[in-house]
Amino acid sequence: MGKEDQAWKEAARRCRLSREALAMARTMGMNPKKLVKNVPGPKQQWKAPVEQWVRDMYVKRHKSRG
Repeated sequence: MGKEDQAWKEAARRCRLSREALAMARTMGMNPKKLVKNVPGPKQQWKAPVEQWVRDMYVKRHKSRG
C-alpha cells in the first residue's frame, strides 16, 4: 500500500467516512489531509460532519453539470 492509499485510509477512519463518501471525495479530487482538517471540534456545533459535507458538495457539483 502506497503513501497516498494510507493517507486516504487514515482520513476515512478519522472522518468516519463510508466507502461511498470516500469514493465521492476521491472523485472530486479532494485532499485527504484537508478532509481531516474539516472534522468539527466540540465548539463547532454549526459545522456539518465531514461525511455530510462531502455528500452535499458532490451533489452540488454534479447538479450544476447535469
